[in-house]
Amino acid sequence: MTTLHRRAFLGLTGAAGAGLAAAIAGFSAAPAWADPALVDEPFTLGVASGDPLPDGVVLWTRLAPDPLAVDGSGGMPPQVVEVNWQVAEDERFSEVVRAGAARATPELGHSVHVEVTGLRPDREYFYRFRVGRYLSPVGRTRTAPAYGADPRQLAFAFVSCQNLPAGHFTAYRHLAEEDLDLVLHLGDYIYEGPGTSAIGRPHLPATEIFSLADYRIRHAQYKTDPDLQLAHARFPWAVTWDDHEVENNYADGTSEDAKQSEESFLLRRAQAYQVYYEHMPLRRASIPQGPDMRLYRRLSYGNLAQFDILDGRQYRSDQVPTGMDDPSRTMLGTAQEQWLLDGLSASRARWNVLGNQTVMTEADRDPGPGKQLGNDNWNGYAAARQRLFDGVVERGVQNMVVVTGDAHCSMVSDLKQNFDDQSSRTVGVEFLGTSITSGGNGAEMDTRGREWLASNPHMRFYNGRRGYVRCLLDHDRFRTDYRVVPYVTEPGAPVSTRASFVVENGRPGVQIDAA
Repeated sequence: MTTLHRRAFLGLTGAAGAGLAAAIAGFSAAPAWADPALVDEPFTLGVASGDPLPDGVVLWTRLAPDPLAVDGSGGMPPQVVEVNWQVAEDERFSEVVRAGAARATPELGHSVHVEVTGLRPDREYFYRFRVGRYLSPVGRTRTAPAYGADPRQLAFAFVSCQNLPAGHFTAYRHLAEEDLDLVLHLGDYIYEGPGTSAIGRPHLPATEIFSLADYRIRHAQYKTDPDLQLAHARFPWAVTWDDHEVENNYADGTSEDAKQSEESFLLRRAQAYQVYYEHMPLRRASIPQGPDMRLYRRLSYGNLAQFDILDGRQYRSDQVPTGMDDPSRTMLGTAQEQWLLDGLSASRARWNVLGNQTVMTEADRDPGPGKQLGNDNWNGYAAARQRLFDGVVERGVQNMVVVTGDAHCSMVSDLKQNFDDQSSRTVGVEFLGTSITSGGNGAEMDTRGREWLASNPHMRFYNGRRGYVRCLLDHDRFRTDYRVVPYVTEPGAPVSTRASFVVENGRPGVQIDAA
């Protein structure tokens, strides 16, 4: 693991780094704009909510009248702006139950993160923001059930990998029409590369991004997509990252590009992490400190479901071509690994859901006696995976369901305690979800799918179309529907359910839902 991190970052940046840390903590050296008279709509990036608790939720927006301004300012002056907010029980705001004001500072790109409390559990609410004469779009959110409550059912969806130049975000428009309590985003919210586009959606800036302004422009460009905005405004989200929020295939403090020193990469990572926080409905617990940001966390939905949101990128050992089963290698880092096992052991929930970035099941691509395994997912960290699986068995954890992104395909697999012995214990199930657009239109089947299904008897399904995954769970069953679109290179694609699967309470392994 990297040895620099926060102390070295502050040493590298000196007083500027310390000043930024103070600004992120809620202080600003900028003057206040007493009477903001904006001449253009400031809510061009929409609204969002996230990380619901039984008594509250995070509300988000960012003021950006010129969202793609080349300096990354969003068209805002270097002044502090007061933003008013309201939460109501009805969409017309005739029953306002909470209201207040938040400070949008230039140090945080004029983003707003409001941690609302005092709400009732398991209730639908509506929210909005106001600056001067401008009102934001209305967002809808929902609190979690009370701790210890026994809700009848829960509906959520999970998504990942939305490469804007590769396709239209039509899947989000269909997702917004679902009846959901929560959306999980499992990583690759943006892509950092130059990204030319055959369909008229090229990346801005036109080059690979490195600076604070670059990352702000790229995030803002994604947030201007109307389908993505709609999905954010419709449900609360819980987000985590993978690699492209910073750089492809980075590992902890190590860049994929050998020409980037650890010092320069950590500076880049610090800026990328800050901008990620600026654009996501995250709590103050996730405020970055230099190149460090606590993103792994836990959400509870009464006694029905516990969500452990993982960070499989920030603390991992570097990828290696050989020796992937070295027991010293880690995917989550020591602290997060212990936090996860302790949380699973203490869980009182019927279903234990892990929000995971990269493929966890053994995914061999060699149909012969040998093995061909990827090294950027859990297959490159076999000992860490074994520690997790053994810990789940030793602690008697039941009904573990892993939901995963990154691979740009759909796949369903039983998780075996020993993949070389198919009669060994099934410790859980993995549902791998496809991309929103990454990889283009995709196909029903491809070479990887044929190789995976031929080489891995624990795998039950593969599909290469784009879309999202919808999950409905109750006391007895965890049902998963793979919702796919036939194309993304043109707008307006229809959505359909490609396949459905069920995990039954207390019965390890996945079943095809014939209904």
